[in-house]
Amino acid sequence: MPLSDLLAADAVFAALKANNKKQVLQGLAAKAAILTGRAEREIFETLLQRERLGSTGIGNGVAIPHGKMPRLEKLVGLFARLEKPIDFEALDGQPVDLVFLLLAPEAAGADHLKALARIARLLRDPAIAEKLRAPVDAKSLHGLLTALPPAATHAA
Repeated sequence: MPLSDLLAADAVFAALKANNKKQVLQGLAAKAAILTGRAEREIFETLLQRERLGSTGIGNGVAIPHGKMPRLEKLVGLFARLEKPIDFEALDGQPVDLVFLLLAPEAAGADHLKALARIARLLRDPAIAEKLRAPVDAKSLHGLLTALPPAATHAA
């Protein structure tokens, strides 16, 4: 599944304002609610429950908050570059400035895990992360994320 199937053009944000992890999750939940038609509070609670298990900050300034939701029809992604890096309790202790939110249907199973792995591989690539941190607009960020060669997003 290419990232273009997960990430709509209106699901990319070039300068999300947030002072802490909770504000990032609230901001993304509000944007995800618009895209999915689901309740913002339900999305936020789903993300908080997952964060209670351990931070989704995977290191190198990247976080991938995610969760499964009942009655969601397909995998939905949102990408945000934060206006300024924040403490996300990441595994490496570094502040986070690139956030890819992934919501999955409850029955997504392997598709959810494959999408998470693909996103993590992609955002861990220093060259790709550097491009995503460059001063470009949301449309350009979407283009970068969805135009990556299949090898970058489909490697085993």
